Amino acid sequence: MAEQHERAPLLDSCYIAFVQSKQLSSQMIATLSQVARENGAEVLEPDRQGKIQFKKATHIISNTIDFEAYAESLAAMVPVVKSDWLRISIHRRKLAQLRPYSPDPRMIFSSVTLTCADIPTLDKETICGGIMALGGMESKDLTKLTTHICALTLDHPKCQEALGKKLKAKIVLPHWFEDCFRLGKRIDEGPYLLPDPEILRKQSEEPVKIPSSQQLQGATSTLPDGPYETEAGERLVVFEQKKVMLGDDLPINASTRKTIGEKIARGGGEVVENVEDCDTFVCHYRDGEQYVKASQLGKDVGNLAWLYYLIVYNKWTSPLQRLLHYPVPREPLPGFTDLKITLSNYGGEARIYLENLITAAGATYTRTMKAENTHLITARMHSEKCEAAKDWNIEIVNHLWIEESYAACQALALNGDKYKTFPRRTNLGEIIGKTFLDETVLRNLYYPGEEHMDAAAKKKKRVAAAAQKNALTVGLDKDFSVMQDSFMGESSPAVAAPATAKKAGRKAKAAATPTVGNFATPAKGRHVRTGKENDTPSVMSSGSRSAKAAALSKLQDLAPDLALYEKERKRPLKDGVWGGKRAMDQIDRERGVRSSSPADDEGEDDDNEEEAGEKKRPSKRARLSLPDVTMRVCATGYKRWVGNKTLEDSDRKKLRNLGVHLVQDTQPCDYLAAPKVVRTMKFLKCLAKGAEIINTSFLDACLETNKRPSVEDHLLVDEENEKKFNINLGTAVGRARANKGKLLWNVPIYCTADIKNGVDNFKAIAEANGAIFKIYRARSGTTIKPTTEEEDGGAAPDPVYLLSGTTPGEKALWGRFEEMAVKGHCEPRVVNGDWLLDVAMRQELTFGRKYLWKEQEEGA
Repeated sequence: MAEQHERAPLLDSCYIAFVQSKQLSSQMIATLSQVARENGAEVLEPDRQGKIQFKKATHIISNTIDFEAYAESLAAMVPVVKSDWLRISIHRRKLAQLRPYSPDPRMIFSSVTLTCADIPTLDKETICGGIMALGGMESKDLTKLTTHICALTLDHPKCQEALGKKLKAKIVLPHWFEDCFRLGKRIDEGPYLLPDPEILRKQSEEPVKIPSSQQLQGATSTLPDGPYETEAGERLVVFEQKKVMLGDDLPINASTRKTIGEKIARGGGEVVENVEDCDTFVCHYRDGEQYVKASQLGKDVGNLAWLYYLIVYNKWTSPLQRLLHYPVPREPLPGFTDLKITLSNYGGEARIYLENLITAAGATYTRTMKAENTHLITARMHSEKCEAAKDWNIEIVNHLWIEESYAACQALALNGDKYKTFPRRTNLGEIIGKTFLDETVLRNLYYPGEEHMDAAAKKKKRVAAAAQKNALTVGLDKDFSVMQDSFMGESSPAVAAPATAKKAGRKAKAAATPTVGNFATPAKGRHVRTGKENDTPSVMSSGSRSAKAAALSKLQDLAPDLALYEKERKRPLKDGVWGGKRAMDQIDRERGVRSSSPADDEGEDDDNEEEAGEKKRPSKRARLSLPDVTMRVCATGYKRWVGNKTLEDSDRKKLRNLGVHLVQDTQPCDYLAAPKVVRTMKFLKCLAKGAEIINTSFLDACLETNKRPSVEDHLLVDEENEKKFNINLGTAVGRARANKGKLLWNVPIYCTADIKNGVDNFKAIAEANGAIFKIYRARSGTTIKPTTEEEDGGAAPDPVYLLSGTTPGEKALWGRFEEMAVKGHCEPRVVNGDWLLDVAMRQELTFGRKYLWKEQEEGA
């Protein structure tokens, strides 16, 4: 017994990398990282460039597939799983399966654990096989982890046990699974829940509430009305270290182009003019030399709507994830030229999105339906248009047909059941916008070949091909047979009568390209209602300001007079005032009119003398243009210029001539120059931007040799202070680049007004890392809304921090702050300022009891 071997930790041999996102915050990552390490795993930090080390990883934990390294990890066959996988594995003390925790949206049952009750054996096997293929799990017995019970009634013991123990498992009819299989999308279980399922209680023609379309936010049009501001006025970080090129075919004027460029620059990015130099290319159409070159080089290619989405939501997303975030085809897609399409049962953003999608595909959208229409896209089978379409033999389909046709770059055939499935009590608007583009299809059609590809682009192409090969592909309409038992007969919708061949002479006009407006001063859309079911809100747009145009026109007319005035103002006083007859003669000569009077000749002689004098004047030396800025450096702790302003000005000019521009900490920077590792505000702010940390010896070398040395030879190495602050500088820089300024995203941090070192310094550091920063005073009142645990969904209380000193005035605030936090279902933490400095220095959101003032006082 004494020689029993100890069991290896649960996560032994696991190398885990985390991907921060809106669904997986830095605070949650810090907690999960600690749990993973405690169970034997090694957590992989981002590399120096902030990239995921997927080649070393055995698991990548991410709650979304919308991150830049997803294709590479898929090509390398490194599993990407949700954070629930780690929680369930720890809970069960056994590594959970990977497939049920995939964040891939095609795995529509990824969070479903199913057990069946009184279901026939054949249908049970069909349902279980389907959900397991699409990410779900089957459980023979009812457990606490069971999410769904498939049953026909509540009489089965499993249903009675779930009700008796008040388990959270949903008891659904098998019709729900069938409808999900047919659509290839997961719809709401509400109408299928026992004991009183709506699909059996209500008639199919009764009204159904039109659902909201949150997944369409910022993706309803290819021509948005921006530019917009980021949410809640936060600092723009999505363009950090990014080089963006705006294509020549963008439908924006010079003013809007300049505004966009300024936003990108303020966000730490740079606008470039060459395709080879950019990371991101923004254009409107899927053609042209710039588009082909950028696509073949593997750049991120999106349209104006995608660019505005990045600005508004301040997070990176692939332009392929949303159909209208990618450049549109200039010509109609094959099969759409002669189509006339109308809509029914869609509202709000969903309707606007489908209108723009129809137009982008090259078909003609009609607000009202006539006999000439070829297709009706509807979310339900019940409306006036649906009845008329049946009488006129017009094809009736759901929106999945137009979305998947647009993704396939051609009109798909209607020979399947998928596009004609309409669940009885469901408005299909709830699953709109979940189709994305396939890069392989786009490549084959719009930018085949490799004439512009370099070695990196060819490698990226191979990675994309491998990722496509390893991707999960399940054709629901082909791989699964629909259940046909009698108890499911009610769920099958009435299929519209087959459409007859249209008249040969009928031709629909191709949809015209949207009119390009002036986006300098956009007008808000106004919804005009006429009382009809299928009327579409019209969006009014305004042109450029007439007053500005009139002023510009007047300035152009006055340009000759202004030029003459400047010429006269520079004339020496001895020549007299130019004007009168000499001025009239000048105007006559410009018009080609010559006077024969002696006075005219005399005037010409005077002018000739003047021109001769001007020729004798030495020409001004041509001003040499400065080289382009290729390094933006922020310096801190540099002793060379202390007390010598003249030397500083001279050195700045020398550095600028080398392409090195010294900037303030409030401006975007690529490098931070420091003699050693310090916890100053400027150092920590630049570190949060992901700037490369170099030694000030780099600046000395530039000034002494008048040449720019290699940056790699001057990276900051300071083992003494790294040990002092318990950090690894390279790891901290890599984390900062991965965090992209969102280390403290949505973390509330309060600070007393009398804290040592000043409120402004802590505020600058906290906001540079994305925190919500507020000053807490005696009269601040309640700034956290009172919330109960039930209102918070049963979640654990989130921590809220108060940076404070130990003066009597500050201590008096601690009790009121803790009381406010507890009432708001938050965990109060009164800490000293070192906590924020250490977190910002390590670029990792960690916490220890040593930072709490009460712990320090008790320990003392």
